[in-house]
Amino acid sequence: MTQPPDDFNPIPGMPETLEPGLRRVLAPNPSPMTYRGTNTYLLGTRGLAVIDPGPQDPAHLDAILNAVTPGQSITHIVVSHAHLDHSPLARPLSQRTGAPILAFGAAHAGRSAVMERLAADGLAGGGEGIDETFEPDHAVSDGDTIEGDGWALKVIHTPGHIGNHIALGWQDRCFTADHVMGWASSLVSPPDGDLTDFMLSCHRLAERDWRVFYPGHGAPVTDPSGRLDWLISHRKGREASILAALDSGPATARDLAERIYTDVQPALLPAAERNVFAHLVDLAGRSMISPLGRLSSQARFRLTNA
Repeated sequence: MTQPPDDFNPIPGMPETLEPGLRRVLAPNPSPMTYRGTNTYLLGTRGLAVIDPGPQDPAHLDAILNAVTPGQSITHIVVSHAHLDHSPLARPLSQRTGAPILAFGAAHAGRSAVMERLAADGLAGGGEGIDETFEPDHAVSDGDTIEGDGWALKVIHTPGHIGNHIALGWQDRCFTADHVMGWASSLVSPPDGDLTDFMLSCHRLAERDWRVFYPGHGAPVTDPSGRLDWLISHRKGREASILAALDSGPATARDLAERIYTDVQPALLPAAERNVFAHLVDLAGRSMISPLGRLSSQARFRLTNA
């Protein structure tokens, strides 16, 4: 994770116009994992899409509803993924407005086969917390277009941070949720996060010439291609560090996290350990390393050619 800039500090609950037809309302849920809080976006000028309603918070629900001006109505609620800081407010907002909830699927939709096996073996927890009860009214698929009053969103399935994660293309802009942010690298925490999928999603987003990314946390990313290049190189750098550490002998994810993440606050070390484990699963899938025994978060890993 990177040190967040100090110039991004919106007032929670206060709508801010980012460009014509787009406003942001910051949720009051700051934390080491969410930065200043969750960005809720209101897209449109009459019929509005609410993108990522945010956490279960009555004050934030009121802030979203108060942002709807005379002549406007909420017609769509789009959820990027089922984490507790993004999706729980969708149902209360739908009940208040009658707008349907659209998302890729329920909490564990899109999870890869290897992560399904890890979950079946008991791996759980980590990350921002899963909204286990989340269920959209309408499931969208990769390539679908969500159309509203004067706006259209292209659905891009971007698993990696979590299996049901989607980005939303809006002409030459993209709502990237937690996949690409400017203030930090995305957390990839198995069994819901999958680094192999994450890297593929990065490369897929890089195929388009985007003007700006609107993330789930933090300020707009005004150099999308540069940020994607950084994310990819950052992950490759972590991979190189892990392989170099394993050159000294077998180690667990915890061992490696303590040796590699020397600049991380102690409270974030468990998240760092999950990130390392995500790399270990990816490297094992590419036959570059092997677990000593069954693949698990507690396993010791060695270089395949060692």
